[in-house]
Amino acid sequence: MKLILVRHGQTVWNLEKRAQGVSDIELNEYGRAQAECLALSLLDEGIDSIVSSPLKRAIQTAEAINRFHHLPIDTQDGLMELNMGDFEGIALGRMLNDHEDFLKQWADDPASIVMPGGESLAELQRRAWGAVERIIAKPGTTLLVSHNFTIMTILSMIKGVDIAHFRQFHVDVASKTVVNFVEEKGELGYPYD
Repeated sequence: MKLILVRHGQTVWNLEKRAQGVSDIELNEYGRAQAECLALSLLDEGIDSIVSSPLKRAIQTAEAINRFHHLPIDTQDGLMELNMGDFEGIALGRMLNDHEDFLKQWADDPASIVMPGGESLAELQRRAWGAVERIIAKPGTTLLVSHNFTIMTILSMIKGVDIAHFRQFHVDVASKTVVNFVEEKGELGYPYD
């Protein structure tokens, strides 16, 4: 089973360094071009299924890639980005000025911090991993289009990394990460080399 994790292309809010979370922001012009580049890079990939976050930026990226594969796109709420709650739409500079103490806590102990009015990384990981478990239960190659924190928490789970250390993974906009699962003793597992 192969899982191709794709982060959506750039949005205006990415450019402005705003917390997007579950806000439904579309790709900007550069993000659409990035999605086209991703599509071309996956042109010859044998993709059997496509799943995506239902947020516009992810769907638009999935649709660009799907232009060459002609598959139904299965949207799953579990793949949405971290709900940033009260921080949705706030620029990083303002957050640094207005919420310095919270951001220090987030930097020191990201596993236990809940976004005010939103969710924690642990909650995000639980819902995202629920979607991934259903995906990897099926054979073939699946393209999964999602978001920064969502993909980092999925990678943490796959690699057995405590969520507190999720920052060891870096997921650029319009990037792809390929994970090959192998079957051992009747269970799928990530091949640790």
